[in-house]
Amino acid sequence: MEDQQLQRGPTAVRLFMAATGIVGLSATVWSLLGWTPELPPRFVVYLVFGLACSGMNVLIPGVLGSLSVSDVFLMLGVLELKVPEAVILAILVAAAQYYWDAKHRGKPLKIVSLFFNTMCMALAVLAASHIYRQPWFSDVAGGGLLRLFLGGVAFFVVNTVLVSTAIALGSKQSALSVWKGIFDWSFSFCLVGVSLAEIVHTATERLGWAFSLALLPPLYLVYRSIRLYFGKMEQDKAHAESMASLHLRTIEALATAIEAKDECTGDHLRRVQVYSLELAKHLGLSSDEVNALQAASILHDIGKLAVPDYIISKPGKLTPDEFDKMKVHTVVGAEILEQVAFPYPVAPIVRSHHEKWDGSGYPDGLKAESIPIGARILSAVDCLDALASDRQYRRALPLDEAMDYVAGLSARSFDPQVVDILKANYREFERLAQSTPLRNHKLSKDLIVSRGDAPDAGFEKSASSTAAGVSGSVAGAVAAAGAGLGDRAQAPADSVASARQEIRTIVDLAVDLSKSVHTEDVLSMLAERLKQLVPYDGLAIYVRERSILRARYTGGLNSQAFASLEIPVGQGLSGWVVENGKAIINGNPAVEPGYVEASGQVAALNSALAIPLGDGVDQFSGVLTLYRTEKDAYSADHLRVLLAIKGDITRAVEGALRFQKTETGTFADPLTGLPTKTALLAYLQDGFTAQRKPVTVLLCDIDEFRRVNDLFGRPKGDELLKLVSGILRTNSRNVDYVARVGADEFVLLLAAARAEELAAKIEALNHLVANACRSLCGEESSGLTIGVACFPENGADAGSLMAFAEQALAHAKEARRDSRSTMLQLEHSIRKTS
Repeated sequence: MEDQQLQRGPTAVRLFMAATGIVGLSATVWSLLGWTPELPPRFVVYLVFGLACSGMNVLIPGVLGSLSVSDVFLMLGVLELKVPEAVILAILVAAAQYYWDAKHRGKPLKIVSLFFNTMCMALAVLAASHIYRQPWFSDVAGGGLLRLFLGGVAFFVVNTVLVSTAIALGSKQSALSVWKGIFDWSFSFCLVGVSLAEIVHTATERLGWAFSLALLPPLYLVYRSIRLYFGKMEQDKAHAESMASLHLRTIEALATAIEAKDECTGDHLRRVQVYSLELAKHLGLSSDEVNALQAASILHDIGKLAVPDYIISKPGKLTPDEFDKMKVHTVVGAEILEQVAFPYPVAPIVRSHHEKWDGSGYPDGLKAESIPIGARILSAVDCLDALASDRQYRRALPLDEAMDYVAGLSARSFDPQVVDILKANYREFERLAQSTPLRNHKLSKDLIVSRGDAPDAGFEKSASSTAAGVSGSVAGAVAAAGAGLGDRAQAPADSVASARQEIRTIVDLAVDLSKSVHTEDVLSMLAERLKQLVPYDGLAIYVRERSILRARYTGGLNSQAFASLEIPVGQGLSGWVVENGKAIINGNPAVEPGYVEASGQVAALNSALAIPLGDGVDQFSGVLTLYRTEKDAYSADHLRVLLAIKGDITRAVEGALRFQKTETGTFADPLTGLPTKTALLAYLQDGFTAQRKPVTVLLCDIDEFRRVNDLFGRPKGDELLKLVSGILRTNSRNVDYVARVGADEFVLLLAAARAEELAAKIEALNHLVANACRSLCGEESSGLTIGVACFPENGADAGSLMAFAEQALAHAKEARRDSRSTMLQLEHSIRKTS
């Protein structure tokens, strides 16, 4: 018996070993009472043979035990020696066996293990001696042989039961299952040992005990034969384990391939595997069925490798054509796994895991028990997990609600017996699943390979965009343009050509308008005209900026929430549309990353229609998404209208954004290098108010700036302007924005500024400017008067926010003049009094 097994669970194992040892020692002492020590030659011969053969052990494959040739001499001791002599022989031979076994395995000698092993052997020999010396079968020919066989059985049972119990306590297995494992291999060999002992005993009686010397060659031959036999079995076992390990690695590699295709399968695989195996235990499946189910629970979606990515990741309901392509994954998955040649039936489970109990499933329409039991288990578990997990097209249901849904499909979609067991145990299964660690086989999909300048065939050549620049215009001109197109509202199915013409007219008009105002008006007019063509409750135009989508225009319900989103490409509804270049109809708005948190509502908007804008990453890329409160609000006609005018919408948005970049990038003050008012307003509108991001506007006016010009000259005034711009730049953060908006006025935009910091900020800026004026002009003739406006509290857009800041500045100047007038009057009174 291995020390490693005995040392597990030290408390229970050691208590049992100590108890066994004490009982064995007591029985040994009892057997020695009244015995006059004498060592007959027969005892010496059997002891020598037993010790010589104690190292001739045969390890049994798959069993924590061994067979020893010396057991034959122990049975001879039972036959021919006195009980005390047989017990002493057993203890000495058992000690020698333990020593040779430990040396062979390279294990240190353990006193506890030595004591336990020797006492087990002593108890086994005592039991065998007691049975053999009973007066049973005395009047039957061959009665002695029968008693010897019974004694051999007692020897085997006592020894193996004690060892099995110790192993079971140490390894937390069932003692009966451990004992059965030993019994299956060694009981027959025990009976062979008994037979050999009887043969030697009979020959000794007739030919003399010295005949035992002739026993060595045949015993060694038996030992070599058994060892060769078990050695071959050990090789076969190692080969089988190697193949099993290969199959397991193949399964894990294929599962990793699935995860590379579908990012949401990590938790999915863990839950499905745990639930499936637990159900298999409750249903009493065979070993092959369990192994097949374990592999299928990991690989059941392997066929999705043949399904287009855009279908797998689509955050909405599938079209009939898309569903036809999705159904193929069951057949393809089975065909892939048939090539692996698993030693158990995995492919049939994978092929049938979407079959239904009533025969309405796919791909073969199997019904009831004609569906493989593994597939019946997997289909119910897979459905439960799908409902209880987040999907691209909906949020996860609570586990209890998901279980109720599955139970409602019992005897229709799922095996009633499987559903009953699942419903009774799903909470326990879930605890097991959550406590099972996830496999860690992450692929380097985000790795950027720097080597390789171009493919051998060269890069794709794409035509440069020919879209004209689009700008905004005066609100009145835009309104007139919209009115000129007519106020008629068309149903989506009326005329796609008419819809295209109306949008194109808007775009062409916008191109011809003056480029002196923002593009917000054009996009607003575009949104209004779209609403007449395709109704919506909320609208968002998202533009791709590298791997992120940002809203550049929003309107209608929850527009502030949509304006605040930053959607990773490929995620959510709009991210999927941009990544795959495909439209989606009646998607779920709740899957947009961050939308539910930003809006604070789960069911305000319930359907969405989204189309991609632009041609890809290298050029303009974005998405137009329309939202409705009703479920399934959009039809194929709505989609046809949008697709018909998609190019015109793209042209309008792309041109507007291009002019916006030009506007914000080239309008700079030549003296200070700061952005001008035009650039500031565009930045404020697009960077904050349109996206509903909080910002504080500090409108700063240099006090007595005209006096500085009059007294010290314009060059000194210009120098002061440069100093003030430098002070504002130095005392702003990377996320802040500084612009010159007038002759002596500057604006500092503070992103996410805290109210308690503003007073100190204003005072510090005023002090720095006053010191700069003193160092430049020799007197403190200037400081800063600052007007403050906060978004969204003091204005809904850039224009109204700046208007509020100008009013606040006027009030601050008036208060400063009043304060200065009061100080002058007080100074005059003091001088008059003195």
